[in-house]
Amino acid sequence: MTREDLKEKIREELGLSKQESSELVEEILNTLISTLAQGDDIILSGFGKFEIRSKKERIGRNPKTGTPYKISARKVVNFRPSKLFKDLLNR
Repeated sequence: MTREDLKEKIREELGLSKQESSELVEEILNTLISTLAQGDDIILSGFGKFEIRSKKERIGRNPKTGTPYKISARKVVNFRPSKLFKDLLNR
């Protein structure tokens, strides 16, 4: 599902105009991004948890040549689905 698909689905389900559904989706996504960028976790009951994890600097290898190279420390977003979410997926 793309961002546009999500906007269309919300428009159909809630009876909103295209502009209203677009603004709603964009506001939700912007809120998620800004919250995570501040370093805060997002916990959505029955859905899951988005959290920022710090990855340490490490040495990697080029798979073609085998040459080692440094992979810089970085932050990544991790999503852990709730038990309910996992149960629905595994029906």
